[in-house]
Amino acid sequence: MESDLHLYTPENLLAQAATAEEHLGYKILTFYVDETGVLAKTVTPQTGTFFLSPSGGTLRDEHLNIVLYSAKFDLYKGFGRA
Repeated sequence: MESDLHLYTPENLLAQAATAEEHLGYKILTFYVDETGVLAKTVTPQTGTFFLSPSGGTLRDEHLNIVLYSAKFDLYKGFGRA
C-alpha cells in the first residue's frame, strides 16, 4: 500500500517539504485535519494548509499559530536532509 502524504508523520512532512511550493519563505504543506482544524491521526474528509519554516523547523497552521517545532525539520541545518 502506498503511503498517503497527507497523513501527518515526520517522514511525510519531510517528503512534502522536498517538493512543496514556497511562499514568503514558507513551504506550503497539506495534511488531514479533524473537525476543529487540528492535525488528524487518521484519514479524514478534510485537509488543512500548513506552513513550514525550513530555516527553523516550525510548522504553523493556516492562521500562523505554531503547531509543532522540531530541529529535524530545519532543512538548512542538515537535520532534515536525507
